[in-house]
Amino acid sequence: MKTLKNIPLYSLLVLLGIGLFSTTAFAGERKKKSDQDTYLTIKGKVVDEETGAPLIFASVAVSGANVAIVTNIDGEFTLKIAESLTGGSLEFTFIGYKNKVVPISSLRDGGYKNVISLEPAPIPIREIIVRPIDPDEIVRRALTRIDDNYATIPNLMTAFYRETIRRNRNYVSLGEAVVEIFKAPYANDLRFDYARMYKGRKSADVEKMDTVLFKLQGGPVSTLELDIVKSGEAIFTTEAMKYYDYTLSNVIEIDGKPHYVIEFYQRPSVDIPLFMGSLYIEMDSYALTEAEFGFNLSDKEAAQSIFIRKKPLGMEVTPEIATYRTKYREQDGKWYFAYSRAEVRFKVNWKKKLFNTYYTTMAEIAITDRTEEEVIKFAGKEKLRYSDVFSEKVSAFADADFWGEYNVIEPDQSIESAIRKLSRKLKFSDRDDLQE
Repeated sequence: MKTLKNIPLYSLLVLLGIGLFSTTAFAGERKKKSDQDTYLTIKGKVVDEETGAPLIFASVAVSGANVAIVTNIDGEFTLKIAESLTGGSLEFTFIGYKNKVVPISSLRDGGYKNVISLEPAPIPIREIIVRPIDPDEIVRRALTRIDDNYATIPNLMTAFYRETIRRNRNYVSLGEAVVEIFKAPYANDLRFDYARMYKGRKSADVEKMDTVLFKLQGGPVSTLELDIVKSGEAIFTTEAMKYYDYTLSNVIEIDGKPHYVIEFYQRPSVDIPLFMGSLYIEMDSYALTEAEFGFNLSDKEAAQSIFIRKKPLGMEVTPEIATYRTKYREQDGKWYFAYSRAEVRFKVNWKKKLFNTYYTTMAEIAITDRTEEEVIKFAGKEKLRYSDVFSEKVSAFADADFWGEYNVIEPDQSIESAIRKLSRKLKFSDRDDLQE
């Protein structure tokens, strides 16, 4: 059985012991950012104008600024904006929809939920017959224009990171952090990115104790590897093209610009497990602006060796689904890494147990701020490493004001339900401690 050593793992698990994690809810009205500044909290939901369906992972950005976030799986967002930017507008973008720009002054702040509807904007392929439509050639052009389309100087980014683990349908682990990222230039031969922790948290609910503790290895470092323009040796390089077949499946609008949708599949003759998915390539610049893809799990033995680092004797762990998503954001003619998400589902079977248990791991990172000024590399001792287990790097506690002015991804409703249960238990625990 062959494998590629440079396949990015994106999700690596260590199975040991017993444990569980959760978190607390986010709340806030207009809060103090510093002694000189305050910020405005805007809550909202982005939906399809025709159906009212939520638009998942839609981009929400302050026009002309580096402040941005994405919607959660319910289409909801919370965005904290410095008072100095509240005279501007928010720009909402989503694949296949027309952009929408809304003045910040027209949105209600605090606990009110603003509903933003986006209009679908399909583009028939027949309208672009004058363009080259050979999919292999489109991908090659995208690869040759990386130096033109992406940053040529280092950036310092602020990001919100979250990872969760579900046991069947219940969340049993949730940790989150604000991290700082040194983003090296794309044209540099040494294009390594680094992350360091600014602040993070987790919480524990020991009543739902399980027989296995899933530890997700890699943390923010693994989500940065999903920047496939920079780290896509197995997907987005000239060398990788020989492993895939490409088709032009559609042309759609993203961020007001027409995009080729290129689907890629592992060639039948390739006997190593690779990927399949869709590349979204902007027609004029040939910039890769989004990607959605999954790992080929048909070879169960290879998949287990790639995703699982340790497991107890008598346990069989089989990866069943591995999906990934990456997004970039354009500013002043350059595209910058903006968001990535990895989700992997495992089936766990104990030899002496009748029923299987399913675990789903998810890690996502959203860039919420960016600067090109005074960017320096992090000291070695500050860097997060791929071998790190994020849940071991942060403390367990609850604080509604923990994040302050930092932007986060709004929790989905099922997480909020778990949060409320946890918060009640933490209150009872604090009361017992006081009595003692």
